[in-house]
Amino acid sequence: IGQRIRRTTRRAQDAAAELTHILQEAIAGHQVVKSFGAEPYESRRFRAAARRLRSNNLRYVAQQALASPLIEFFGALTIVGLLTYARNQIKAGQMTTGQFTSFVIALLMLYEPVKRLTGIHNIFQQALGASQKVFEYLSRSEAVRDRPGARPIERFQHSILFDHVSFSYPNASNGFALEDICLEVKAGEVLAVVGPSGAGKTTLVNLLPRFYDVTRGAVLIDGRDVRDIQLASLRRLIGIVAQDTFLFNDTVANNIRYGRPDADLDAVRQAARNALAEEFILSLPQGYDTIIGERGLKLSGGQRQRIAIARALLKNAPILVLDEATSHLDTESELLVQRALANLMSGRTVIVIAHRLSTVRRADRIVVLDRGRIVETGTHEELMAGGGVYQRLHELQSLELDPLVNP
Repeated sequence: IGQRIRRTTRRAQDAAAELTHILQEAIAGHQVVKSFGAEPYESRRFRAAARRLRSNNLRYVAQQALASPLIEFFGALTIVGLLTYARNQIKAGQMTTGQFTSFVIALLMLYEPVKRLTGIHNIFQQALGASQKVFEYLSRSEAVRDRPGARPIERFQHSILFDHVSFSYPNASNGFALEDICLEVKAGEVLAVVGPSGAGKTTLVNLLPRFYDVTRGAVLIDGRDVRDIQLASLRRLIGIVAQDTFLFNDTVANNIRYGRPDADLDAVRQAARNALAEEFILSLPQGYDTIIGERGLKLSGGQRQRIAIARALLKNAPILVLDEATSHLDTESELLVQRALANLMSGRTVIVIAHRLSTVRRADRIVVLDRGRIVETGTHEELMAGGGVYQRLHELQSLELDPLVNP
């Protein structure tokens, strides 16, 4: 019965997780649900998951209800068997009446503790089933971890080198996402990476902090393979401002100091000022102590990006990755974020991924990716004169922005 309780509890946990996931998706994507008229579909999904959860919980209750009378029944059988054995021992003259009486009293005193112990066993089986997922997650082998003998890196001084790098996602059926990438980024350089959607731009920069490991080749910082550098120290060197800014359901100040929990309020405020964020922060109900909601839902897109920039400023990493950091902003917000990014980029080695080519003109060098390969490299002027992929992308974006073409 204990094994059955464990299996049932595991199924109930799976059903509860599914129910929560469906509910979370429906709430987060409520505008999409409404715009497609998908309320009946989401309602059916929710009811089906709720029925599965109810069924598993009822099965668990039934098993618990069955366990108690079974324990009583087998306990009674055990007592009858022992009493029969004792009677036979008395008849054979091998046990006295006093010994028999002591034996029965001891048996009755032992019955309740054993019964309670059996109940505890059932509770343990329930807890074991519920925690099995946690154990599986904790024991799962990390795809990326410190190598034996990995050493920390104290500072970044010279260059980042992608040395004949190829990368394929695990279980990918469409070959390499990146193939034979040879690219050097000098300290203090601003490098822009552009290309069509799916060209491998984000994949390329994700190899630098070792979110993934290369399939072939190596990524080197100051001549050291990143796989030979302790992860914690490697990632301390890198600041990232992404397209999809993730903020925590915490105060503004705690979100800014996320990379430096020991930073005082003065340092937090200085970072916010440099990110052009302090003005709107002070207009919030509790200023820096305002709780911004899950994923920063109480803030606009531009405000969230400036909080992320302030967070990166406070971290003060020498290497900066900007992954399409302004792609979903309106013009006014983009201008503010661009000014904040200029403050952030000053004095750092920067890799910029940009969808809008207008944002990369001032880069020291532009690399064009297409289908996982570097197809062009140069300045904006050189690439525009080359008549290649970059020029075609630029012309397409110019048409999209032309009010006569797209009024």
